[in-house]
Amino acid sequence: MFATSPRTLTDRRIRTAVIGTGGIARGAHLPALQALGDDIETVAAFDIDEKAVRAFCADGGIPHPCTDLGRMLDEHRPDLVTVCTPPAFHREQTVAALRSGAWVWCEKPPCPSLADFDVIEAAEGADGGPYASIVFQHRFGSGALHARSLIADRAMGRPLVAHCQTTWYRDAAYYAVPWRGTWASEGGGPAMGHGIHQMDLLLDLLGPWSEVRAMAGRMVHDVETEDVSTALVRFASGALATIVNSVLSPDEVSRIRVDCERATVEVTHLYGHTNDDWRITPAPGVDPAELAGWRDMGENVPSSHLAQLRALVADLRAGRRPRGSGADGRTSLELITALYKSAFTDTTVRAGEIGPGDPFHAALHGNIPGWAPRPVPVTEIPV
Repeated sequence: MFATSPRTLTDRRIRTAVIGTGGIARGAHLPALQALGDDIETVAAFDIDEKAVRAFCADGGIPHPCTDLGRMLDEHRPDLVTVCTPPAFHREQTVAALRSGAWVWCEKPPCPSLADFDVIEAAEGADGGPYASIVFQHRFGSGALHARSLIADRAMGRPLVAHCQTTWYRDAAYYAVPWRGTWASEGGGPAMGHGIHQMDLLLDLLGPWSEVRAMAGRMVHDVETEDVSTALVRFASGALATIVNSVLSPDEVSRIRVDCERATVEVTHLYGHTNDDWRITPAPGVDPAELAGWRDMGENVPSSHLAQLRALVADLRAGRRPRGSGADGRTSLELITALYKSAFTDTTVRAGEIGPGDPFHAALHGNIPGWAPRPVPVTEIPV
């Protein structure tokens, strides 16, 4: 049953629960929750693997290990649930948490399709929540927030040209894990599973996109999805961008560069950025005092799960929609879906055109021959 109203939070600690106890839960979500221990009380965790959830709870000082999600939500009534499972489970688990009245913080990729995301968005509450926010932590570093403000205010002039690069390396051993490289389990190739963070940050900096033209290929790995993609994107502002997503690149880097009329702003890192990873290069004639203001990013807050969680907790207490939820959380998935549609159909795709009835709305591969999931051989079908 849908929650009819948001829960009231006064001065008490926020009750949280964790869904999924694998690597991302241990390595990112639990440390962030623990860092906010004065404001957050983690009361339960869920996993279908009883041994795993018991070990997770013992290691994290969490009192209630659970193997039944519905029972956990009913008995422990968390205010906030973090979803750390593979993308194929995100819709069902997020909707269950929202219907219980809990806010949700869900790992990327948000879910395997726009159709799934629409179901999640429909399950959110009205004014005051509960809401489901996607983990897009690269938006929340101080450098990113400062660059976003400069670009939005046109301090450096209009944004003109941008480049977004996620060029990483994954070897054959990485794809030897059976669920990797499949649409059903991984949700997509490097565009979806790896490059989504940089593309989301690009969108956060430049605003709405209007059209995309893309290509994708399987250059090395024997997988269902792509292992490399490239795209040309036009933004509503008129700015033009190139996007490259790869798992074939031994010299690994994550980079965004935006050329504005009066300066270039750039961030170069791998899995997270600090103020030191940002650089602003002025055009000739820029006043040194103005440039000093552009380069002053304030206190150094690294991009991290903790930075986003801190903002999410503040939004939860205030009852306001958090960043990365609703339409704001959908925008990166929509661009990725459009990228796949353009690449697989050899067409230009415009913002807003992929809706119910479009095969790419229901699945990122669009059931296109050569890209749709491979049929299971008869010898592998269980009897």
